[in-house]
Amino acid sequence: MARGNKSAKKKSGGPVRRARTSLRKWVRWSLLAVLLIVVSPLLLIPAYVWVTPPVSNLMLWRLAQGHGVTRSWTPVEQLSPNLINAVLSSEDGRFCLHHGVDWQAVEIVIDDLIDGGTPRGASTVTMQTVKNLFLWPSRSYVRKTLEVPLAIYADFFWSKERVAEIYLNMVEWGPGLYGAEAASRRYFGKTAGRLTMREASLLATALPNPLARNPRSPSDGHQRLARTVDARARKAAGLFSCVTGES
Repeated sequence: MARGNKSAKKKSGGPVRRARTSLRKWVRWSLLAVLLIVVSPLLLIPAYVWVTPPVSNLMLWRLAQGHGVTRSWTPVEQLSPNLINAVLSSEDGRFCLHHGVDWQAVEIVIDDLIDGGTPRGASTVTMQTVKNLFLWPSRSYVRKTLEVPLAIYADFFWSKERVAEIYLNMVEWGPGLYGAEAASRRYFGKTAGRLTMREASLLATALPNPLARNPRSPSDGHQRLARTVDARARKAAGLFSCVTGES
């Protein structure tokens, strides 16, 4: 009788033990993932002052979805000032004035939310860069919360020229297409150093939705956005002198 009771306890305890083992494994893997997310940027951001980032988390994510990777690294001084002005005018108009996070834009977003307005982004180019390199593409408050300290940390180590250089060489411009040089050659058949302002504006306004917007065959809405950015960028020549050197 006692032997039967022990056998019954073993049988009933088996699934419980397996569940506990599975839970421990899940916790270990979760902690490892968090450790990688937190620690790897702290080590890689200082290294990327001199080292070219070999890959981004966004590239790995797209690879898992079946996309390839086409990229050609080009130093920022070899990129067209038209492209730099257009992209920064479109994505981060106060790029040279903030330290990774544009708190003025954040305050405006918070005020809009309090007033019942529609939520909108306040991501700087620095925030987008660390997101592409180290985080994940799907939107969440957790990811946004991580972007802020990482952007401030990156701004401490990277010059404005380096931030712009990494961003423009790593950002997604189409399925499996990364960086200004690859995008310029794909869409316009020329190097990124020879882009006109119109071409640069079409590329810049593709960035919010690069999988749907084609700079070579822009929709009417895409062209309207490009014209707006074109006009804005022409007026902002000296606004981004921290990258272009123009005054």
